[in-house]
Amino acid sequence: MADKSENSDKSAAESRSGSQAALDVLRTAGAQLAELTGLRAETVTRFERTGEGWLIEIEVLELPRVPETMSLMASYEVSTDQDGQLTGYRRTRRYERGRADRR
Repeated sequence: MADKSENSDKSAAESRSGSQAALDVLRTAGAQLAELTGLRAETVTRFERTGEGWLIEIEVLELPRVPETMSLMASYEVSTDQDGQLTGYRRTRRYERGRADRR
């Protein structure tokens, strides 16, 4: 029984460690994108591991307007290496904040 408890504790610690590593990657990528573009990340809409590192989609406020629902938003696809260092980015979408996608 002690082995199960020890394995459980180890799995929980590894899970927390993995979550922290993922958060570190997100923070680093967001900071690097902000430094390069001058735009602050508002939200992350996609985050997945790839063979080379991470693929992240970040939404940013590109142009504030009044009323706020008319502000221009953009989605950026950001790729990083395994350590979270930015290897590339591109804007994939630009839209008004108050508009939903047609589908």
